[in-house]
Amino acid sequence: MTSTTSKKLTLEEYLKYDDRTDNQYELVAGELVAVPPESPQNVQIALFLLVNFLKFVPINQLSNKAEIVISGFRATTRVPDLVVLTDELATILQAATRSTITLDMPPPALVVEVVSPGKVNEDRDYRYKRSEYAARGIAEYWIVDPQSNKITVLTLIDGLYEESIFVGNAVIVSSIFSQLELTAEQILNAGI
Repeated sequence: MTSTTSKKLTLEEYLKYDDRTDNQYELVAGELVAVPPESPQNVQIALFLLVNFLKFVPINQLSNKAEIVISGFRATTRVPDLVVLTDELATILQAATRSTITLDMPPPALVVEVVSPGKVNEDRDYRYKRSEYAARGIAEYWIVDPQSNKITVLTLIDGLYEESIFVGNAVIVSSIFSQLELTAEQILNAGI
């Protein structure tokens, strides 16, 4: 991901920004950063999870394009691979003109990031987003890592994430989807 502007933008400037393309951006420490297209494997994993989550929540509570405003030093907005909204948040966003979860809205219930290859992506998903999503109060954060063949489920407890790692035939344990019966292997192989 590379910065596309030299001028630092405020959140308000970013939310009004339109370069008349279909490019997607995140605002990272005031810099407009183009989000590259996902690999086919990452897209398939996110779609596999979306289809399985639909067994438990209505479609209006799922999004693969919602952006989340984060308070903090490093980032201002993030665009996760998949977001599970609460009932309240889904209702609020239905009346919005943009799928942006602002700081005055409740946090999503769950965020999923599928790690793309590369050290920069690992740092972003494992380090920066972990602290950003915890600070935002997101109850559960999944890091699906096809390169490491593992899924890390982070559950927010007293403002900090506690992590559980799932590999192979281990069934994913989720506080949001307690009836989910998927293994790490099933999810990771969805993109193959």
